[in-house]
Amino acid sequence: MVLLSAILAAGMALAHLFSYKLLFLQSIPRSPWLSMAGGVSVAYVFLHILSELSARQGEIEETGGLLGLVFVEHHVYIMALLGLGLFYGLERAATAKRETSGEEEGSKSAAGVFWLHIASFSVYNALIGYLLLHREAPGLQSLLLYFFALTLHFVVNDYGVREDHKEDYDRIGRWILATAIFIGWGIGVVTEIPEPTIAVLFAFLAGGIVLNVLKEELPRERKSRFWAFALGAVAYAALLLAL
Repeated sequence: MVLLSAILAAGMALAHLFSYKLLFLQSIPRSPWLSMAGGVSVAYVFLHILSELSARQGEIEETGGLLGLVFVEHHVYIMALLGLGLFYGLERAATAKRETSGEEEGSKSAAGVFWLHIASFSVYNALIGYLLLHREAPGLQSLLLYFFALTLHFVVNDYGVREDHKEDYDRIGRWILATAIFIGWGIGVVTEIPEPTIAVLFAFLAGGIVLNVLKEELPRERKSRFWAFALGAVAYAALLLAL
């Protein structure tokens, strides 16, 4: 399973390195393929990750809670909210910096905005790489579902980050994000944390995925395709329910 996870980590990295070559995605109105990929990611969160995390909530409570906070009854959902809130805060900080510097969206970003985005998504990618080896549900099927949904999610994220940073992203950003996946995977090879902590990390990731998909789909200027988003969500949900 370690060898297979390494191959899949390489596949995720390649998505970062070469998704910019998919020219049919770079259009306004938004490409229906991007909206469909976002729908797949959200379906994976709600029907796979959160359902598994609900089952693991009891394990977290039995271990005394997250960081000893035994009075908090729903750690898993708090971490999902924290993941969503943190990435929302990072996005707002990046937007505020861009507005302060007088930049327009799509122009070459100031270094501070670029590195804020790359640093936050590097940690995000490292977590995804780590969870290739240590997921909330073990097994080949779980691994492949995770790989498929998260690889599509990377394509959606790359499109948004590249819209903001263009040359900087093509020159160095995509390489850093691809490397972060392998760093997380490497940490996973040499370390193993308790299952309740895995559940907490997955919850944090779930919140981040939901925010990062919606921030790409909702802005009016994106002219997103709701039918494509819904089709992706329904099709992947049907697959998850059938398995």
